[in-house]
Amino acid sequence: MGTEQYIAELLYRYNCVIMPGFGGFLTQMKSAVIHSNSHSFSPPSKVISFNGQLSSNDGLLVSYMAESEKISYEEMLQRIEKESSAWKQTLKDGKRLTLPNVGELWENKDHKIQFQPSNQVNYLTTSFGLSSFVTAPVVRETLKEEVVELEDKIPFIITPEVRQQSRSFRPYLKYAAVILLAFATGLTGLRFYNNTVNDQQLVQEEAQEQVARNIQEATFFNSAPLELPALNLEITKKDQVHYHIVAGGFRAKENADKKVSQLSEKGFEATNLGVNKHGLHLVAYGTFTNVDEALQYLREIKRTESSDAWLFQE
Repeated sequence: MGTEQYIAELLYRYNCVIMPGFGGFLTQMKSAVIHSNSHSFSPPSKVISFNGQLSSNDGLLVSYMAESEKISYEEMLQRIEKESSAWKQTLKDGKRLTLPNVGELWENKDHKIQFQPSNQVNYLTTSFGLSSFVTAPVVRETLKEEVVELEDKIPFIITPEVRQQSRSFRPYLKYAAVILLAFATGLTGLRFYNNTVNDQQLVQEEAQEQVARNIQEATFFNSAPLELPALNLEITKKDQVHYHIVAGGFRAKENADKKVSQLSEKGFEATNLGVNKHGLHLVAYGTFTNVDEALQYLREIKRTESSDAWLFQE
């Protein structure tokens, strides 16, 4: 694995990684940005810069590479110094030096090193899983103006609720009962001249019974609740979600296992979650099935153990 790949791995955890004899790669926090012109969103990230004056060996890169490749510190230091000389010669020859996932370097006319960072990787671990996206613009005012213009041309008819319809229907039932009563009364008066007193009483009783029956039917259909068919729903239980509080990601499995042992000695229920899509072995302080408990535990870890801990949902 090349030196630039080791530099990229260290940029996840450190704000300054120095290539001895060449220069230092620095990272600086950048807040989330909303681009109003392009209607896009960029998550929080780390911005990489280069400083050629930071060329003194601080031991970070040499120790990390020596431990990863199982060689001595002095041997790795000599190897890095030779590679730094080769990088400088490439720039002096007027060529561009490309470091994958880090950036591109070249010399200008004044023989000063210029650096263009790579935007392919977000080195801010707390923004893991977030990516830039573009959304369609929201045209609230335009739609509002179109609706107002439409209302002027076409009147809207608002349909009242069912309960209001039933209430407004009640007076018509009352009117129907009055008309029916008047009709029955007129019929009774007509039969008064043609029938005997007994027939008159019989007709009046029948008319009253008919009115009462119609009123009862109107009341029944007006007040009886509407019976709806039973609705059977089949609810399928979703798979249980796990929330992991991640301590860090490691390229080498041995380093991940070592981190698990260290956390276990401190009393954490640490586990190795396996390899993610970036090829890193993720080590977790603990795992939860309740998101509130996971967030509370994450805040406690950030306060007492490590501010670089982050939440991973599986």
